[in-house]
Amino acid sequence: MAGIIKSSRIQSIDILRGLVMVIMALDHVRDYFHLGAFLYNPTDLETTTPALFFTRFVTHFCAPVFIFLTGTSASLFGQHKSKKKLSIFLFTRGLWLIFVEIVIMNFLWWFDPAFGFINLQVIWAIGLCMIFLAALIHLPLKLLIIISLTIVFGHNMLDGIRFEGHELTSILWYIFHQAEFLPLGSDHMVAFYYPVLPWIGVMALGYCFGFLYHKGFAQELRKKYLIGLGLITISLFLVIRLINVYGDMMPWSLQKDSLYTLMSFINVSKYPPSLLFILITIGPTFLVLYILENINSKITDFLLVFGRVPFFYYVLHVFFIHLAALLTLAAMGDDWTLMVMDKETFTTNKMANYGYSLWVVYFVWIMIVALLYPFSKKYMTYKLRNKEKWWLSYL
Repeated sequence: MAGIIKSSRIQSIDILRGLVMVIMALDHVRDYFHLGAFLYNPTDLETTTPALFFTRFVTHFCAPVFIFLTGTSASLFGQHKSKKKLSIFLFTRGLWLIFVEIVIMNFLWWFDPAFGFINLQVIWAIGLCMIFLAALIHLPLKLLIIISLTIVFGHNMLDGIRFEGHELTSILWYIFHQAEFLPLGSDHMVAFYYPVLPWIGVMALGYCFGFLYHKGFAQELRKKYLIGLGLITISLFLVIRLINVYGDMMPWSLQKDSLYTLMSFINVSKYPPSLLFILITIGPTFLVLYILENINSKITDFLLVFGRVPFFYYVLHVFFIHLAALLTLAAMGDDWTLMVMDKETFTTNKMANYGYSLWVVYFVWIMIVALLYPFSKKYMTYKLRNKEKWWLSYL
């Protein structure tokens, strides 16, 4: 690969991770730049358009693929380490990511030094899942697969359980299975946006999946598994969704035309991720990994850079997108303080008239990704040349 330093990492996994990181930036640019992004759900069929719906839908793949591959990376990282050492690493990195989410990411998301709105998102979820994975890896592999599948396929049975208030049992339920916005006094609010129970199952399955990439596992056999897993998972989605009884809190229905009916059919719940959400996102992932097994091109080289420094890219892209939105307001002579977001931003119509067309969103997305590429490549090169520095594994 021209311009890419050789690495022992699995190339296809890094390319896929890079792809979802690039797609993820589209969603976050939409959050900060699209008209109505602060008021309307882009998957609400009553208010959305097909272009907006599919712009949001394609980004649904990012969180599940990234969390699944985090488990896979843990499996690969632990190939030449004892379970104890891997467990310690997962536990400590999990704690670090929880700190990053609460302190660093919440400032970068909102630019509010008062931390009026704490949103516990994907980095929080990954951190907590890592802590649980630190314990789960000590189970026999077959038992871990059974437990993980039980979580993924069975957690929707808990959808009817609802809690309210600030009691400890309620907060624990928000953390594990109920997305909730929790006011803390008059000026602060915490959003439990990524309930972690299903994500624990996804990451643990990713860990089990990683054994297909361990040294000595035959490539041709792995490719057969990838095709089989992909087709089975997608078929399960289609069958369960057609039955329309279990697997998601939002049943599909016939709409005004075939396109909107398709949108209803694939419009599945992310917060928390339903069984059908997981199936429709992870299923195609297996097929993409199959396709990427032996591909080398300028495009894959480009994606590889982001896939090898995902945490660095994630932190940097949030800052750049938010700063770009603030500077755009200032350059146009508008109120740039709209980009200093607090509880009021999310509980009033303060942002009702803010935003730009979807074309602007796509333009800004391309510019942000292009801007991040040289920074990411430079950091990737630094990491590859300084593998002996243990702290780099936490970044």
